Amino acid sequence: MSHSPSKRLNQINQHINMTNTVSVFQEVPQAPPDAIFNLTNQYKADKDPKKINIGVGAFRTDELKPYVLPVVKKAEAILFNDETLDHEYQPIAGQKSYTNAAVKLILGKDSPAITENRYAGVQTISGTGANHTGALFLSLFYNKSKKCYISNPTWANHRNIFSLVGFEVENYAYWNPETRGLDYEGLIQSMRDAPEGSIYVLHACAHNPTGVDPTREQWKGIAKVMREKNLFPFFDCAYQGFASGDLDNDAWAVRYFVEQGFELFVCQSFAKNFGLYGERAGNLTIVTKSTEEAQRVLSQFEKLQRSEISNPPAFGSRIVDIVLNDAALYKEWTENLKYMSTRIIEMRKALYNNLIQLGTPGTWNHITDQIGMFSFTGLKASQVKVLKEKYHIYMTENGRISMAGVSTTNVDYLAKAIDDVVRNVN
Repeated sequence: MSHSPSKRLNQINQHINMTNTVSVFQEVPQAPPDAIFNLTNQYKADKDPKKINIGVGAFRTDELKPYVLPVVKKAEAILFNDETLDHEYQPIAGQKSYTNAAVKLILGKDSPAITENRYAGVQTISGTGANHTGALFLSLFYNKSKKCYISNPTWANHRNIFSLVGFEVENYAYWNPETRGLDYEGLIQSMRDAPEGSIYVLHACAHNPTGVDPTREQWKGIAKVMREKNLFPFFDCAYQGFASGDLDNDAWAVRYFVEQGFELFVCQSFAKNFGLYGERAGNLTIVTKSTEEAQRVLSQFEKLQRSEISNPPAFGSRIVDIVLNDAALYKEWTENLKYMSTRIIEMRKALYNNLIQLGTPGTWNHITDQIGMFSFTGLKASQVKVLKEKYHIYMTENGRISMAGVSTTNVDYLAKAIDDVVRNVN
């Protein structure tokens, strides 16, 4: 059926008017690409056979292949052969066997918080989800301060997460570029100067990006000042067992704070220490003053979680659940952790030795003094730029390198490239 000319003209005019309407999205700015993932994309597009990716924080074997932990493979086989397994919704806060095991892992089975039943655990979307859920809760229920302090430098998402939920985020002193170590006095002074009740985000071990951790005596000093100023400890722990190879050693700071009577949150990720990067298995451990408070806090976390993700994913958490609750598999997991942490330590030594043999200007002991996946080299942005353009070595602009991307096959090339830019690039 044909339309009259006037009706057709009206339709055309309406279409023109619609296409000329200003978009409601016209003021949305283009966000910059994520620095790490953009770096990985550039590396993948590079055709040079000598290229090295030391930007991404993911463990690699000496052959530079992704590492699936043998114990994870065993847990996957158990799941595959479990005929009772279904795909029903998980509890909003996650399975109790999983969250309780995660809490015990970070706090220790003899923790006063556990023996006195004043804790709770919530399964989260890895460590990022734990940080977000914890920050969101504090934005709603923590009335002492709306100021949050993060280390300088820090994992980029800390600022994004706390700013997103309404906190005023400031840096506290952490990295000393002169010593390439911890600025302990600056850190303590920032805590003394902070408003009472402020939230402090603390890296439990293997600080990202510097790889510099306080000593146990320094942790005691930090706790003392935090008690004096009534500051709230918000721990982020992405590398327990992965950093030193010892699960208890890597959890020492958190356990000390609990023993000192602090209420606190601990964000846990099983991405690194289980190699479950894509499964997003995490946990938020909560320590309060009483059982009743823990249960009330947990109820609010469940309410928040229900509105955001409804229920946590099952697969990754089931793997962790199986391993943490089976004595034989747990023991094997600790051996897998030892392999990963030892390889990182060996690559630190290899890079240090190569630089010393080359006589590279400067001091390089910080490479072996630092711990965990990352090393804050002290390289300048201009030097990092030349490393990428001339040597096809990809790392973040601030000079942080992932030691997991260093291997026996590329450490000589990496050291020579660093030696060149240190000598010739200002």
